[in-house]
Amino acid sequence: MIGLSNDEVFDKLLERLECSIVDCSRIVSEPFRLDAEYYSKRNILLEELIKSTKGRTIGELDGIADCSAFYPSITGYYSNDKTLIPFIRVNEIQKGLVVLTDDTVFLPEKVLSDNPTTISVAYPGDIVIAKGGNTLAKVGLVTEEYDKFATCRDVIILRTGKLKSINRYYLWSFLHSRYGQELLWRSASQTGQPHITLPTITNMHIPEFSTKLQKKVEELYVNSVEKKRQAEEKYREAEKILLNELGIATWKPKNEQISVRSYNEILRAERFDAEFFQPKYDEIISILSKFDCRPLIRIADIMKSIEPGSAAYQDEGVPFYRVSDISKEGLKDPDIFLDEKKYYTEDLSFKKDMILLSKDGSIGIAYKVEKDMKALSSGALLHLTVKAKDVIPDYLTLVLNSMVVQLQAERDSGGSIIQHWRPEEIEKVIIPVIDISVQKNIAKVVKQSYELSSQSNDLLNQAINAVEVAIDEGEHKALALLK
Repeated sequence: MIGLSNDEVFDKLLERLECSIVDCSRIVSEPFRLDAEYYSKRNILLEELIKSTKGRTIGELDGIADCSAFYPSITGYYSNDKTLIPFIRVNEIQKGLVVLTDDTVFLPEKVLSDNPTTISVAYPGDIVIAKGGNTLAKVGLVTEEYDKFATCRDVIILRTGKLKSINRYYLWSFLHSRYGQELLWRSASQTGQPHITLPTITNMHIPEFSTKLQKKVEELYVNSVEKKRQAEEKYREAEKILLNELGIATWKPKNEQISVRSYNEILRAERFDAEFFQPKYDEIISILSKFDCRPLIRIADIMKSIEPGSAAYQDEGVPFYRVSDISKEGLKDPDIFLDEKKYYTEDLSFKKDMILLSKDGSIGIAYKVEKDMKALSSGALLHLTVKAKDVIPDYLTLVLNSMVVQLQAERDSGGSIIQHWRPEEIEKVIIPVIDISVQKNIAKVVKQSYELSSQSNDLLNQAINAVEVAIDEGEHKALALLK
């Protein structure tokens, strides 16, 4: 490096190394961090880029962070009664929204009134952030489905009621963007279990853009929520057609707790747990027997996927989907990847119209793949390929998600601490095959639901992309893009 000063030579050498020089005064200031990763070149460039934009910290913008403390065990109060107060856990944060599912539990008001200082309450418009573990930095905006939501210890509430200069929709978009996510991960404490603290949130610098751009982001979010509502409405319409056709739209299972069985029946079932023989299971099978019913194995080929173990998990490669990554509404982007050369095979990849069915943990969740995908799934997700000529994949998926199959899954998986649905039991699941014209009608409505759901996701992605473009290329570029 002839002709360069010593300082210039040193700077050139630094450019080739993953090395940063940081003043001691910067390290001892807030936040006090000694880990090298916090001061990596990438993280320092990220910090400088965000701070180069006009903006302030969330605390300076009057955002308030809160979270539940160590409350006593409340699992005994969990309920499926939707008239009670929904309890937000990490699984309720999906694709940037707080989504209530069949697995959501509800709490009586008394639990909250008995623990006012330890169970924090979120309100519509608040933002919730997963604070630790593999789900760290998942962000969701609380909807208006309920007046209030109880929250678990694993999420932070960012109260947005008093925000000034920015609106909650723009703030949500920023936190959900790649910049917001990188800042959250950077600021997480580097312990055995990384986690985000309340000061981490309030000290985060937020770029401020014009009211016009923020309003555009808000419109995209509001339109997205409306599309999602329409998608759910369409799905319920498809379910109603199915249940009406089967004559069980208003059916309620009996609450009888006593069932008398012969010894031979018990031997044939190879089950000795009382729950398996509850009358409601016999009742649903009796109703279905009026139709053309077939075991699932006669309708679809069933293939088990792989279970490589956590040691094989990577940050890049072939996407690896687990049970937590699917719902009947769709797939979320997985956090885990596998080595393509070591694990990928065409036979195990996702094919259009293939149905993923969960058999462990949250059992009985079915999702039909909409297009060929280079992806793999865990062994807890079975791959179903429809082979019966008179069964439409969308129809079978709806049946698998309906009470028709959910009751059979509940019966088969009972008697164990962790829910597990054995493949040999799944093969015998009874599927009613109805008239093909009704199947087509159901499939049409289901496809409309999926299309609306896809549009909803696209609108959310547009909102996030607009914020990223505004930071990268300027607000005028973002506004031009939104036109």
